[in-house]
Amino acid sequence: MDARFLGIPELTEVPDVAVVVDVMRAFTVAAWAFAQGAEKIVLAESLDEALALKARHPDWAALKDGPPAPGFDAVNSPGMLRSIELGGRTVVQKTTAGTVGALAVKEASLVLCASFVVAEATARLLRTRAGGSATFVVTGEDGQAEEDLACAQYIARRATGTGVDAADFLRRAAGSRAAGELVERVRKGVHPDDVALCLELDRFPFAMVASVEDSLMVLRPHDVASPM
Repeated sequence: MDARFLGIPELTEVPDVAVVVDVMRAFTVAAWAFAQGAEKIVLAESLDEALALKARHPDWAALKDGPPAPGFDAVNSPGMLRSIELGGRTVVQKTTAGTVGALAVKEASLVLCASFVVAEATARLLRTRAGGSATFVVTGEDGQAEEDLACAQYIARRATGTGVDAADFLRRAAGSRAAGELVERVRKGVHPDDVALCLELDRFPFAMVASVEDSLMVLRPHDVASPM
């Protein structure tokens, strides 16, 4: 597979197939939200939009980066989210990098949101849908985030169908700046288990597909064994 790895500022044209990677923590959190029963996730453009959506739909759950804030039900932490029951609910998510990256490629014919916890399912879907090429959006640090690049490169290798040892890729992610900031609590809204949860390879069996629905960018889990 022909793979390109670009940061959000480098997206000068709309790719056909885009894989948006945010390991720590947006798309690890999104996967956990689906595991906790969420039906769909709306990717918000801004905090104000997230709050406005929540106001119009009081039964929706809104989450954001950083510390807890009025109007939001949760923060962008897999360790915290795993204890929240979301059966059948819609989640509104706004983060610093992941949701921004997904919205930047919303016109692509196929948008996948990924992290290590859904790596194999994402690679499997790419093998059937990518048509030989894909653009991986490395969302963190303007495309320099080591954890996101490592995950993107791992998925790209897996998408070729060849065996690849995940150990080196996970080691790079564990040693990344983002991982260090989470461990040292430089960031707010952090659970002690967040880094470990972000490095759980193939925890979940589904890929995550984003598409525009009624003008909103909506993320849904996708069983790779079922048709799109």
